[in-house]
Amino acid sequence: MAITFLISHFTPTALLYFLLLSSSIHALNITTLLSPYPDFSDFTDLISSSISGDLLPRSSLTLLAVPNPFLSSTSALTRRLSPSSRADVLRYHVLLEYLSPSALLRIPPSGKLVTTLYQTTGRATNNFGSVNLTRDPSTGVVSIRSPAPFSPSNATVLSLVTNLPYNVSIFSVDSLLVPYGFDLMASETRPPLGLNITKALIDGHNFNVAASMLAASGVVEEFEADEGGAGITLFVPTDTAFSNLPSNVRLQSLAADKKAVVLKFHVLHSYYPLGSLESIVNPVQPTLATEDMGAGSYTLNISRINGSVAINTGIVQASVTQTVFDQKPVSIFGVSEVLLPREIFGKNPILTPKPGTPLPGSGGAPPPDISPSPESLTGPPSHLSSPPGFREEIGSKAAAAVGGLGSFGIASCCIGLYLMGIYLASFA
Repeated sequence: MAITFLISHFTPTALLYFLLLSSSIHALNITTLLSPYPDFSDFTDLISSSISGDLLPRSSLTLLAVPNPFLSSTSALTRRLSPSSRADVLRYHVLLEYLSPSALLRIPPSGKLVTTLYQTTGRATNNFGSVNLTRDPSTGVVSIRSPAPFSPSNATVLSLVTNLPYNVSIFSVDSLLVPYGFDLMASETRPPLGLNITKALIDGHNFNVAASMLAASGVVEEFEADEGGAGITLFVPTDTAFSNLPSNVRLQSLAADKKAVVLKFHVLHSYYPLGSLESIVNPVQPTLATEDMGAGSYTLNISRINGSVAINTGIVQASVTQTVFDQKPVSIFGVSEVLLPREIFGKNPILTPKPGTPLPGSGGAPPPDISPSPESLTGPPSHLSSPPGFREEIGSKAAAAVGGLGSFGIASCCIGLYLMGIYLASFA
């Protein structure tokens, strides 16, 4: 009887809610959650146009939303930022931890350091992509600021907007938070740098090929637009680097969109002078291509080797040869090799032969053609050649994963029907 009593209270409506919740828990739509609150319409529009895709896979987070009246005072400044810099400012308002209203009440006076979505981009200095939450025990006021010493950007939590227990909390704050290192506040009075990147390369006398490719591709305008906010760092191959490319690397045969990705692969979306590159904290750095093609792809590994800054793409090892331009927020460095991404050109190291020297093991014969396949020229980045049986193994694992999900769904439905049957039987 005790079992019947417990099950009789598990109504079909509750069962349906449980099944729907379990199937949608991994697809949180922050824009939808904020839509009933018109006071946050401007902030919602910014989220929707900039980082909504970044938030969908997240199942646990806290959002610091800025109401329209507080956001209007900085709207002119956010409009001056490039789209990618504006997105980073918004990522700084996404805490990668679910904080309930009661959790805020338990924050110690010493504070609590919480990682934000901006920290995951790799563009933050040290742990300055995190925020420090502190609570005044006498007033209960919760303040948020950068962990950087003397950071001018801070905000106060005003109230809870909405809450999905264990998954999402949205709190309103009284100010837009600006990551450490952004010149958002100074940009109102400081005229933009307005650097003509192509001209700077031509004036460098050894970057004519790169200047020509940038001008022809149209991406140079995007680079110049990104001079605001965190700035940019360009690694530009010398003319010699282009002339030393092996004949089996057909850079010019790439489709226009792939060629643009390769050029963006040479750019970091943060300003790094040479000294910062030499002591960089996070060696694996995302590039502008990473922002277009997805997190974890098209990254550069930057380190210091034998007193020089070394850049490794996974298949090409290059070194910084000279400083072409360095004035915050833009730095341009000459590099000894063309930085070829393995996502396009394969996973085997590419050897640059010395003049008149055939590639090792070639016997003087023409090297095999490793230019991108026809599919990669017209479609999204393709998976490159794999060991025998690799794709079949991946296919079988994918099929098993899909089968597992199907089995889980069938099992859930069976359990639901079983419980509903017991529920109906209790009335018989």
